[in-house]
Amino acid sequence: MIVLAKKILALISIAAILLGSNVVNGFAPSSSRHRVNVNHAGTRSINNIVRLDMAGNGKDDGNKFNDPNPGGMSDWGDDDDKNKNSSNENFIDTLRAWIRSEEGQEDVKTYTISLAIALILRLTIIEPRYIPSLSMYPTFDVGDQLAVEKVTKRIRPFNRNEVVVFNPPQTFRDIMVNNYGGSNKKTKEALIKRIVAVEGDDVQVRGGKLYINGEKQDEPFTAEDAAYDFGPVTVPAGNVLVLGDNRNHSLDGHIWGFLPKENVIGRAVFIYWPPWRVGNGGMF
Repeated sequence: MIVLAKKILALISIAAILLGSNVVNGFAPSSSRHRVNVNHAGTRSINNIVRLDMAGNGKDDGNKFNDPNPGGMSDWGDDDDKNKNSSNENFIDTLRAWIRSEEGQEDVKTYTISLAIALILRLTIIEPRYIPSLSMYPTFDVGDQLAVEKVTKRIRPFNRNEVVVFNPPQTFRDIMVNNYGGSNKKTKEALIKRIVAVEGDDVQVRGGKLYINGEKQDEPFTAEDAAYDFGPVTVPAGNVLVLGDNRNHSLDGHIWGFLPKENVIGRAVFIYWPPWRVGNGGMF
């Protein structure tokens, strides 16, 4: 049972690392909540029952009592410090003994292997991402958490209508700094958009619709028609053009240009949280 419990704990550790989501932006500032922990220190008290019988005009009737701390206030500081030091020493001794034991060494080995597996999976195969903005609405809503696989980008070419997560190109960073006053750290956050054109495609947006190689595209995943005109342009080799599904509320390729394929982190494959949003609808 103990061995099984340890294996389950190791699997939980892997899941915790894999499911710890990074923010994937669509140009909407992500908010962070700072949690402040306040520790209220308790006071130590001793209840000494002292019976004083006061009679008449406040005269002492002769009853006596023993003061547990004559001539001063109770000071428990020394005792507390000794108890704390003793507890710390006991914990350290216990930890050392556990590490030296055969069981402790086996546990450390199990947790180390689990951590290594989780990190390898996250760095090379799949990782979670968190959506903080509406630039890809209605495909993604604020708070959606999705899985991004990072393998197939190496073995098959990108296609139109695929949703990808990527590191922003330099043109995006320059626009953020110069026009929006974004911090250098903010400009490096990963983005999520949809590939609408691949290398060699002629692209144009007119009358609110997207045209690829002269053909109007059917895009049921968009929130509304584009309120801008773009192109015509030809996607250069080694690049793709990406746009947000929420066309009029997305800082995307129609503003900052083409995306180098080497900037792509991976393809979005499915939403795993919240439960009522689970699925891969719209992620062609």
